[in-house]
Amino acid sequence: MSLHSKPSTASARLAELIQRHTPYEGEFPLRVPGVFVAQTERTHRACAHSIQRPSLCIVAQGRKAVHIGSEHYEYDSQHMMVYAIHLPVAFQVTKASTDEPFLTFKLELNPERIAQLALKIYPHGLPCLLEGRAVQVTQTDPAIMNAVIRLLETIEDEREAKWIGPLITDELLMRLLLGPVGPMVAQMGHMESNTQRIERAIEWIQQHYGDPLNIEALAQLSHMGLSTFHARFKAVTGLSPLQFQKSLRLQEARRLMYSTGMDVGTVSRHVGYASTSQFTREYSRFFSNTPRQDMYQLRESGTEMSLT
Repeated sequence: MSLHSKPSTASARLAELIQRHTPYEGEFPLRVPGVFVAQTERTHRACAHSIQRPSLCIVAQGRKAVHIGSEHYEYDSQHMMVYAIHLPVAFQVTKASTDEPFLTFKLELNPERIAQLALKIYPHGLPCLLEGRAVQVTQTDPAIMNAVIRLLETIEDEREAKWIGPLITDELLMRLLLGPVGPMVAQMGHMESNTQRIERAIEWIQQHYGDPLNIEALAQLSHMGLSTFHARFKAVTGLSPLQFQKSLRLQEARRLMYSTGMDVGTVSRHVGYASTSQFTREYSRFFSNTPRQDMYQLRESGTEMSLT
């Protein structure tokens, strides 16, 4: 299906609901845990960067491009994107305007709840999953769109949000498990799946991004041999462990400079660089700007550091 298809009636209804919960540009958490909506009237001339949590992402209006390593994904109101692990991503909102802002919904995926539901849907064991990225773009399931609309309608009432909202999020998880992305999502709930083994390594890197990377220790943590760990980490994330750590370091440095005004020398040491000049070179390659120029442009444009 073309990425330039006209929005459906369901997409228009979802867009209307998202706009009710987004009084201005930005990302907003809603009453049901793990549910977010966001809007922007501006397209991105350059890539924005963030760490994407495991989640279901649906665009109601507009279009978004996502870059993960060397892979490129694009989705609009006819498609949804599902992440099964934490991933550093670069993204651009490629279609948005004042009259038709970019509007998006996100549900963070809870591995513990997925594990409970997967046992019901796959009582005889999880389906086989071919090696590949822990992220997929697929056509939006009308039943999933319907559930998202009902969820946002429910959120408008505090009592319904408390009691009915979690039931609808369970429905969304079950529909994901029953659909084309089901085998990938189900792996999130199985501690010894390749996806979850790699996620353990990712969690360690996230918690210790400023420390030297010990690949052998990460392989042991993931219960894999060294060569197997390297291959599966790259297959799942699109990045080597070192590239993944570098992305985390640079994104955290950017966040700290933007939110606290920390200077380049201090922030480079904070995120694990022994050399400020090396940090500046790598930052400039990664963000296509020196730290000083990047901060100036971010503040001048009022760019969101994170947009669902």
